Amino acid sequence: MRKFKICGFTIVRNAIKYDYPILESIKSILPIVDEYIVAVGNSEDETLQLIRSINSPKIKIIETTWDETLREGGRVLADETNKAFDAISADTDWCFYLQGDEVIHEKYHDTILNNCAKYLDEKVVDGLLFKYLHFYGSYDYLGDSRTWYKNEIRIIRNDKSIRSYRDAQGFRKNGEKLKVKKIDASVFHYGWVKDPRSQSEKQKKFHQMWHDDEWINQNVSKADEYDYSIIDSLKKFEGTHPEVMNERLQKMNWKFQFDISRKKFKLKEWLLYQFEKITGIRLFEYKNYNKI
Repeated sequence: MRKFKICGFTIVRNAIKYDYPILESIKSILPIVDEYIVAVGNSEDETLQLIRSINSPKIKIIETTWDETLREGGRVLADETNKAFDAISADTDWCFYLQGDEVIHEKYHDTILNNCAKYLDEKVVDGLLFKYLHFYGSYDYLGDSRTWYKNEIRIIRNDKSIRSYRDAQGFRKNGEKLKVKKIDASVFHYGWVKDPRSQSEKQKKFHQMWHDDEWINQNVSKADEYDYSIIDSLKKFEGTHPEVMNERLQKMNWKFQFDISRKKFKLKEWLLYQFEKITGIRLFEYKNYNKI
C-alpha cells in the first residue's frame, strides 16, 4: 500500500453540448487516484447524469452555480476550480487537476505515482509540472508554435493557501509562483479537436468568460463552422493516444488535412520558431511557476 493519498479534481459544465471528452479525462487517471472530485456546474444539457454514469465509488460530485458576472480574464474558471479543490478532504496529500479536455496516457501512471512518492516529504516542492501535447483539427496533428504553452502544473499539494490562478490554467500560493519539479509525463490536450460546428459554438461561449458582449460582436466569427485552416503551424503526431480515447477517435465524423510545410509567421515569429526547433529553448517564454 502506498504511503500517500492522491485525489483528482475537475470542473465541468455543458460537456455534452460542447463535446468535451470529460468521461475520458476522468477515467484516464481514475485508476491511480483514491478519490475524484467533480464540480458540475449548472448546465443546459445532461452533464450531471453523464458524470453519474461513471458509477465509481471514487467519484464525489458537487453541484455548483457559475457566476456569469466574472467575465474578466476567465475568473469564473478559477472560482469553480477552487470550489472543487476546497472539497478535497484534509487527509489527501496530492491533488491532481485535469480540465475537461485534458487526458493522461496510461503509460505515464507509474511515472506520476513514483514522483508523488519521491517528492512527498520534500515540502519545498509545491507541485509537479507536466509537458503538453496540444492536438488541433484532428487527432493526427499537434500545434508546434509558440501559440501553445509547453508546460503546466497539474499536481499540487493539498495546501489551501494554493489557489487557482487567473483563468485556471495554473496555480499560485499566497499570490506567489509555485515551486515545482518537472516530471517526464505529458498531458494530451484535445480542446481543439471537435466537429467544426461544435468548435464554433464552444468559441462563442468561451469568449463570454473573458469579454463583454460588444467585444464578442466585433471580434468573434459568427460562422457556423470553425475554420481550422487559420492556424500558424502544425506537425504530425507520431505516437499513440490514451486507451480511453479509442472510441472517440473511431467516431470522428469530419475530415481535416493540413500541409505541415505551410507556416504562417511574421519574420520575428519565424526566427523564434526556428531558434526553438534548433536549440529546444523557447525565448521569452511566460512561466507561471518556478522550477527547482
